[in-house]
Amino acid sequence: MTNLMQKFEKEQIDRLTSKKRIPAFRPGDTIKVTLKIVEGERSRLQVYEGMCIARKNNSLNSKFTVRKISHGEGVERVFPLFSPIIDSIEVVRKGDVKRAKLYYLRDRTGKRARIADRDRGDEADQYQLAEIIEEVVAVPAEAPKEAVVEEAPAEKEKPNVEEKSESSASEAENTEDESKS
Repeated sequence: MTNLMQKFEKEQIDRLTSKKRIPAFRPGDTIKVTLKIVEGERSRLQVYEGMCIARKNNSLNSKFTVRKISHGEGVERVFPLFSPIIDSIEVVRKGDVKRAKLYYLRDRTGKRARIADRDRGDEADQYQLAEIIEEVVAVPAEAPKEAVVEEAPAEKEKPNVEEKSESSASEAENTEDESKS
């Protein structure tokens, strides 16, 4: 029974993430969440930027909480990770924290609420576009053959380039001699 549920949830996650990428982010990171807002017949995109203070990974029911200060008041919003309302998620800054839930930031304001930056390098996306994953899987099998084919002509081309540079250098000397006389 649980195996069947896991397969179903995995299929649903694949379907929901096939058209967008979800970067790897943690509590303490400053993120921009772009939302699709529908007002009557028109729709627009709205950006909600703040610090991720909590994240709950529960398969299809995963959610994350973003906190921002708006006009001096703290505003928190909980987003479902796989919601169709979310257009994109972008990591602005990576924070260095030692806790999974940063609820203590609710009581802090100003400089006390700052989180130190941390350079975690380039992290792979948690969920990528399905097209990109297929390309990455196909490329490594063909890469060694192409690398061997490309290296051989490149070595032959290098002497030709040097010969051209020598001939251009001799032409430059001839023009200098003509200009002196």
